[in-house]
Amino acid sequence: MAENDTNIPYSLNSKKVAEATRSLLHKRGIKLEEIAELVMILQKKYYPNLTMEECIENVDAVLSKREVQNAVLTGIQLDILAEEGNLISPLQEMLANDEGLYGVDEVLAFSIVNVYGSIGFTNYGYIDKLKPGILEQLNDKSSGRVHTFLDDIVGAVAAAASSRIAHRKQADREIELYGTTEELPKD
Repeated sequence: MAENDTNIPYSLNSKKVAEATRSLLHKRGIKLEEIAELVMILQKKYYPNLTMEECIENVDAVLSKREVQNAVLTGIQLDILAEEGNLISPLQEMLANDEGLYGVDEVLAFSIVNVYGSIGFTNYGYIDKLKPGILEQLNDKSSGRVHTFLDDIVGAVAAAASSRIAHRKQADREIELYGTTEELPKD
């Protein structure tokens, strides 16, 4: 670094953060389509004409948010460190065993869920309890991999994408019915 570069403040490269997020998800075996399948499970009952393409589009939109990227990068890094045995005790044991009383993984997931409003909490709770598809695989402890954070992150991204769909579909419905999303005057 040149001497005069020391006064340049740190500046985050947004493109690198987005690429790192998607790369880490891929390296940990997560496909956007698998998250989109969870979105479909959450929303198909309410929107029978929902397509996988719409679900993938909404997962992609959620993953484009910086708050989400920060949570994904942080959670996956902690899982990797736990998998490698590189955390201090007792944190190492708590993450390696996905300790039931350790709730920081859910707190991190809530930061993702909250990006699209409180409806995401309901979606997250439901999908986290059901654990379909990729969530069931991530919760399989026999693989030797640590996914203490990743299972919650994936569920949270699906919940946030579901919330995004619900908000957008409601706005579309209001435009269709009233020509606007503005509140209508009272009679």
